[in-house]
Amino acid sequence: MTETQTTPAGAALVTIDVAKLRNDVLIEVPDARRRRRLTVINRRDEHDRLISELHALGRPVLVGLAPTGHYHRPLAWRLVQAGFDVRLISSVALARTREALHNSWDKNDPKDAQVILHRLRIGATQPYHDPFANVTATLTFGLPPCQTGNRLQDSLQACN
Repeated sequence: MTETQTTPAGAALVTIDVAKLRNDVLIEVPDARRRRRLTVINRRDEHDRLISELHALGRPVLVGLAPTGHYHRPLAWRLVQAGFDVRLISSVALARTREALHNSWDKNDPKDAQVILHRLRIGATQPYHDPFANVTATLTFGLPPCQTGNRLQDSLQACN
C-alpha cells in the first residue's frame, strides 16, 4: 500500500516550475493574503538567494517541483542540503490536473506553478530522492582504497 504524503500544518508551500534557464517560484505562506512570485535563474548565487529567502520565512517549508529533464537536480539537491522537504510532481499528473482545473491544455509557467501548488496542497506528490546521492559509497563498498571506481583518484593513489 502506498504511503500518504500529508502537508504539514502551518508550513509555507513553495512551488517551482523548473526550466532550462529560469525557474518560476510561487510562495504561499498560510498567514499572508497574497502569494509571492519570484524568478530564479539557474545559477548558484540565485539558488543561494532563494534558499536564504526560504530560511527567512521562519517556518517549515514544503517545496514542490515538476522535474524537467535533468534541470531540476541541482536546485533540488541544494534545497535538500539546506534542510527543506522537497517533493516531486509527475509531469503527466501535472498536465492532467492543469486540464481539469483550467479546462484547457494551454500551458504557461505561472499557471504551472499554481497547478503544482494545488497538487502540493492536496498531498498528491512523491518525496524527492536523489539517485546519485550515495554513488561514491556504493562504488567504494568493499573495495581496496586504490579501487574506488574513480579513474583519476585511482591513478593518483599508490596501490600496495
